[in-house]
Amino acid sequence: MMSYLTNTGKWTNIFSLKDQSTLTILLLFFFVVVSPGCRDRQENQMENTMTESSMDRPEFLRFLFHPRVTARTSLPAAAKDIDVTVAPEVTIGCRLFAADKDAPIILFFHGNGEIVSDYDAIGPYFQEQDLNFLVTDYRGYGWSTGTPTTSSMLGDAHILYKELLKKLRADGYTGSLFLMGRSLGSVCAIELAALHNDAIDGLIIESGFAETLPLARTIGIDIDQLGIAEEDTFNNSRKMESITKPTFILHGQLDDLIPLWQAEKLMAASGARSKELQIIPGADHNTLIAVGGILYFRAIKQFINKITGADDWRKRRRASREKQQEH
Repeated sequence: MMSYLTNTGKWTNIFSLKDQSTLTILLLFFFVVVSPGCRDRQENQMENTMTESSMDRPEFLRFLFHPRVTARTSLPAAAKDIDVTVAPEVTIGCRLFAADKDAPIILFFHGNGEIVSDYDAIGPYFQEQDLNFLVTDYRGYGWSTGTPTTSSMLGDAHILYKELLKKLRADGYTGSLFLMGRSLGSVCAIELAALHNDAIDGLIIESGFAETLPLARTIGIDIDQLGIAEEDTFNNSRKMESITKPTFILHGQLDDLIPLWQAEKLMAASGARSKELQIIPGADHNTLIAVGGILYFRAIKQFINKITGADDWRKRRRASREKQQEH
């Protein structure tokens, strides 16, 4: 299914119109992102130090990573920090915006110009939708230590998945698990979803890409000189073929960094029977939230509700009756 967020503030399905309430909230939140990602490995290799990939060359790294270093920031309300050691003397800082312990969990990988604390203004909107929102960082970003490379990012993503999920379950968080990645982070989310397809409940991709080389050329990398082929890169399309869990793709209509055709190709490659592409008119690579406003969060919540059954009318009626009995 493909649909658009119209400039009237309504999500419009290409095949039929569904009225929804409109709100005028706009979050003036800007992202500066370009997107690299992760290579396939077997699970028993993920937790070890990765060997240098073809994209760990200096010619790639200076374009792919733009880390910002900052001291640990104060915690917003109902948030807590979780630090994960991924290698000797290397720690990744993560931040959980907690809702209810039985609410769905979104494990989120952000874009390459962002850090965890950039989401301090965004996390509460997920909490309002009764979603636990857990943001991860990369080496050398925010208060995380180490130096980012494409191969270490992949290895770290698998360690983060394992350790954060273990921590959440130990702390009593029992909700369904959804992987979400934006731009750079979409590659890690796709990689993890392909490997842990049976363990997750769904995949959400924002401003992601199917092919690496067109993006590399856009950001100024001389691919011909380096002699790298598409199969030497992230192979997101191929990995999408193995992901059968429900998939939700969000993309800006005016994205000129990762054009819309990339999202359409991810959609076509997806092995999921339940999949949806939401296109936001007027939004570019960095303004999906600013343009979509609260409907951005509601669209994600609606997708999750479909998967978890939270929007089942029988459950709503039962909950309503139980609430009435309490009074």
